[in-house]
Amino acid sequence: MNVRVDEDLCSGCELCANSVPDIFKMEDNLAKVIQADVPANLEEDVRDVADSCPVEAIIVD
Repeated sequence: MNVRVDEDLCSGCELCANSVPDIFKMEDNLAKVIQADVPANLEEDVRDVADSCPVEAIIVD
């Protein structure tokens, strides 16, 4: 599973970085992906945070 953040949509709410810090971090008030290839043990957490993103900026492939 791969994940990315659409920086044009990101509102900088920090939900993803606070929820899955092994995958997301905040930089310049935007979420950034630390590790695009999500380990199996974090896939459910990343899907949950993508579903919870208030601006739908997290894209899971």
